[in-house]
Amino acid sequence: MKRPDLVIFDCDGVLIDSEGLANRVVAERVSALGWTMTPEEAHRQFLGQNLSDMCPAIAARIGRAVPEGWVRDLAEALVTAMSAEVTAVAGAEALLGAMAGWGLDWRVASNSGPQELAVKFRRTGLDRLVAGRVHSAAEVIARGGRGKPAPDLFLAVAAKAGVAAETCLVIEDSDTGITAAKAAGMACWRFAPEGGEGHQPVFASLTEVAAGLAALAAGT
Repeated sequence: MKRPDLVIFDCDGVLIDSEGLANRVVAERVSALGWTMTPEEAHRQFLGQNLSDMCPAIAARIGRAVPEGWVRDLAEALVTAMSAEVTAVAGAEALLGAMAGWGLDWRVASNSGPQELAVKFRRTGLDRLVAGRVHSAAEVIARGGRGKPAPDLFLAVAAKAGVAAETCLVIEDSDTGITAAKAAGMACWRFAPEGGEGHQPVFASLTEVAAGLAALAAGT
C-alpha cells in the first residue's frame, strides 16, 4: 500500500498486553453468573468486544438478564486489575516513539472504556506518548454509534484527524477489529505473535510492524 495518512493502533493485544489479565477477570465474573468458563474460553467468546456487547450472549446462556450494574462492576474490576498488573507489549514504546521520526500521524482506537485505557497507559508508562491520541468506543456510543466490529469508531478517528478512511492503516489483533477496519474501508495489518493468517498481512512482533511502517514512510 501507499504511505498512509493515518495509522490507527488497537490497544489490547497490540500495544498493551492486557488480554490474559482481562480474560481472567471476565471469566471469574461470568462464571459467578452461572456460565462457568475458563480464561481461554472467555478469550474465544469475547475477544475484541466492548463490555456491553457481551451481555446478550451471557443472558442467552444463563437464561435471564444480566443483573443491573454488572457491566459497571466488571469495568471497575478490570481497572483495578490493570492498575496493578498490566504490561506493555514488547516493542510498543520503541514503535510509538519512532512514529514522529517517520513523519506518520497515528492514533489509538479501542473498545475499552476511557478510564481503563488511562490506567493501562499510565501503568505501562506509555501515557506520555499517547497523550491526546487515544479514542474509546465510548465516544461514539455516546453519540448513538457502535463499537467494533462496526466501523463507527475508526471512521470517527479518521474524521477527527481530517483524513479519508481509505488512506488509513489499522493495526489489529482480533477478528472483531479487522472486521471493523474492513467495514470502514481501511487497510489492515493483523498483529499475531502466536501466528495467524488472513487476507491482510500478518506480523508476529511489533519489531516487524515497525519495519513495515518505516518502509511505508520511506516509500519503499
